[in-house]
Amino acid sequence: MNQPPAGGLAASGLLTLNYPMSLGVYDEYGEAQKAVDYLADHEFPVRDVMIVGTDLRQVERVTGRITTGRVLAGGLLSGIWIGVFVGLIFAMFEGGESLWARLLSTVAIGAVFGLVWAWIGYRATGGQRDFSSIAQVVATKYEVLVEHKHIERGRELLAELDPMRAAQDRARRMQERAAEQAARSGQAGQPGSAGQAGQAGPPPADRA
Repeated sequence: MNQPPAGGLAASGLLTLNYPMSLGVYDEYGEAQKAVDYLADHEFPVRDVMIVGTDLRQVERVTGRITTGRVLAGGLLSGIWIGVFVGLIFAMFEGGESLWARLLSTVAIGAVFGLVWAWIGYRATGGQRDFSSIAQVVATKYEVLVEHKHIERGRELLAELDPMRAAQDRARRMQERAAEQAARSGQAGQPGSAGQAGQAGPPPADRA
C-alpha cells in the first residue's frame, strides 16, 4: 500500500491526536497490530488510534568483508554496464558497419573507468571500513494510543481480547499514578514551595 511522505502527514495533522492516552505497550509490532485489528473488527473508531514505536535503536547487520579484489570486481562490472549503455546510445544515432567496434571501445573505456574510480574510492577510506553492512532503525516497544474520549471503550475491548494483559496494564497504570502522587507529595513538602502543605488542594482527578 502506497503511503504519502511523512512530512505531508505531519503537515496535515494525521500524525497527531487530541489528548492521546495509552491503550497498551507491546514488545512486538505484530502484537500492537493485532490489538488495533481487533478494535477495527468491533467497529471501534480506529481513525483516532496511533501505533507509536518507542525506545528506538539502530541495528547494523554486517553482510561481508570488503577486499581490494571485491571492490575492483564491482567497479569493473559497473564500468562495463556504463560502457554498454553509452555504446547502444551511439549505435541508435549513428549506426553503420562500425557498430560492434564502437560498442567494444565504449565497454573497454567504461571498464577502465570503473576500475580506476572504484580503486580511488576504496583507497580514500584508508581501510577504516573494510566490511559491508545494512543498517536499520527499529523500535523495541510499540505503544497503542487513542484519543481520550475513546479510552474506556478501547480498554474494555482489549480486555476481552487479552484479559491477562489488561490486568497487567491496570497494575502498571496504578503504579505510575502512585509514583506521580508520591512525587507531588515530595515537592509539596520541600522548603520554600508555594503555599503551605495544609493548604494544598486535592490531587487531580484520575483520568485512567
